[in-house]
Amino acid sequence: MRNIIVYGPGCAKCKETERRGRHVIEASEVEATITKAVDFAEIAKAGVLATPAVGIDGIIKLSGRVPNEDEIKSWITER
Repeated sequence: MRNIIVYGPGCAKCKETERRGRHVIEASEVEATITKAVDFAEIAKAGVLATPAVGIDGIIKLSGRVPNEDEIKSWITER
């Protein structure tokens, strides 16, 4: 099971990142959970300097922009 975390304070871009992540999970049938980290201390502890950011299994894959669905799919299907 993949663990996806969307880091961000809850702005429109952060919400869109989460929405796209949920859509990709549903469409790909990959077992994954998606959670949000909105606390600035938690975001900083993860090493995120710009939001939105996406972490997959503890590794920050992207920060500072909304990923497209193909990017998300490649992250959750890679091993």
